[in-house]
Amino acid sequence: MVAVESHEESRVLAMLESFSNLNDRALYVWSLTDGLRLRNSNASIYNTSDIVDALRHIEGSPRNAIYVLVDAHTFLENPVVVRTIKNIAQKAEVVPRMLVFLSHRITLPPELARLSANFTPSLPESAAIRKILNKEASRYRAATGAKVAATRDALHMLAQHLSGLTQEDARRLARMAIRDDGAVTLADIARVLKTKHELMQGSDILSLEPGIPDISELGGLSRLKRWLAVRREVFLKGDGTGALPPPKGMLLLGVQGAGKSHAAKCVAGAWHLPLFRMDFGTLYQKYHGETERNMREALRVAAAMAPCVLWINEIEKGIAGGAGGDSDGGVSKRVLGTLLTWMAERTARVFIVATANDISHLPPELLHKGRFDEIFFVDLPKEAAREQILGIHLKRRKLDPGAFDLKALTAASDGFSGAELEQAIVSALYEAHGEKTALDTGHVLRELSRTRPISVVMAEKIADLRAWAAERTVSAD
Repeated sequence: MVAVESHEESRVLAMLESFSNLNDRALYVWSLTDGLRLRNSNASIYNTSDIVDALRHIEGSPRNAIYVLVDAHTFLENPVVVRTIKNIAQKAEVVPRMLVFLSHRITLPPELARLSANFTPSLPESAAIRKILNKEASRYRAATGAKVAATRDALHMLAQHLSGLTQEDARRLARMAIRDDGAVTLADIARVLKTKHELMQGSDILSLEPGIPDISELGGLSRLKRWLAVRREVFLKGDGTGALPPPKGMLLLGVQGAGKSHAAKCVAGAWHLPLFRMDFGTLYQKYHGETERNMREALRVAAAMAPCVLWINEIEKGIAGGAGGDSDGGVSKRVLGTLLTWMAERTARVFIVATANDISHLPPELLHKGRFDEIFFVDLPKEAAREQILGIHLKRRKLDPGAFDLKALTAASDGFSGAELEQAIVSALYEAHGEKTALDTGHVLRELSRTRPISVVMAEKIADLRAWAAERTVSAD
C-alpha cells in the first residue's frame, strides 16, 4: 500500500501509468463517480461504484495489478472498508497487488499506516520553473504576436516566488502574471505572492504584511543598515555551497516605541522580499497538541514561501523562559523546542527577524550564537537619527521638512522615541487644523513640551535594559 498526498491528480496518475507499463502490470482507477475501471477505459467494472464493493472485487481478483483509489480518505473511518483493505494487504504474499490511496490530504488508520508507505511527488526545481515561464511566454507570443515585457530581475523574482508550488500551480500563476498585460511587473509578483500564500493555506497562521516600507524610511540605525547591505547578495543569490553561509536572522531588542517593528519591516524592504508576521495569539489554541501543530504548520508555510522574511513580533510572549514555561502545561516549552529545532535544521531561505521588549523572559537557548546571526539593541534615537525621523514623518504627510526648524525640533525632543516623534507631529497637525492655520515649527515644539516621553516615565526600566544590552548586544546605531 502507498499513500500519496498531492493536488496533482493527473500528474500522479500519469506517473503510475508509466510505472505500470514498465512493470507490465495493469492499472485500475477507482473513484466514487466512475467506480473501478481500467486506466484509459470508458467502461467501469459492474457494481463497483461503492468502495466496499470495489475493494471486494479487488480482494477476489487474481490479477497482479495496481489499484488506485482516488479521494478514498473520506471512507477510511468505515470499519468494513478498513477491514477489507487489511485483508487485501495481508494476502500480498499470495497475490502481490498494489493499493494506492491518492488524495490532497490523507491519514491512514494506525492499523493500515504500519503496512503502507507514504509518497509525495517532488516539486519543480529552479530549472523546471524557468521552463514553465519560458513556455507560458511562448504561448502568450503565439496567441498575441507580442513579446512578454520583463526585466531579468523581475523574471528572477517571479521564478523565486514560484518555487515551492506544484507544476500545475506554478504554471497557473505564471500565466496569471503574464496574460493580463503581457508584462511581468512588481504588481504581478505581489499578486502571485498573495495567491501562493492562500494556496499554502497560511493566511490564518502567517499574515502577509502589505505596504512594506523601503529602508530609506528608517531613520538612524546605521549599523543595522550596513549589516543588511553587506549580507543582501549572499542571502538572495547564494546557494549555501560557498564559503559564506546565507544569513539566518537577527534579534532586535530594545526600548518600546524605538522602532523595532518598523526596522523588521524595513529588512524585507531592503531586500525586496515578502514579509510574513507570526502572531502567537493565532498560534495558541486551547486543545492539546493544536498549538504545536500550528507552529509546525506556520514554519512549513514560511519555508514554502521562501525566499522571505519571517517576523516574530514580541517573541518573549510566545515562548518559555526560565520557570515560566510550566504555567501552561509545558506548551510554550514545546513551541520553543519546535522553533529551535527548525532554526537549526532549516535549509529554506527564510530570514527570521524577532523583536523583543522584555529580556528577562528570553530563554538562554535562544540567545546563544548560532540561533541568530546577531542581536541588535535598538535604543532611543540619537540627535542625527531624530532629525531624520522628523523629516521622514513630515514628508509622509506631504510637508516640506525645509520649511521647519529641524535643529530646534531635534534639540527639544531629546529622549523621545520614534513613535513619540510621530505622535507629536500628528497632535500638532490637529492643533493647526483646529486653529485653521498651516503647521509650523511652533506647533510641533508645543506638543513636544507637553509630552512626557517613555525615557522619563520608564526611566529605571530603560536604564536596566541599557545596562544589560551594553555587554551582550550590538548597537543598531
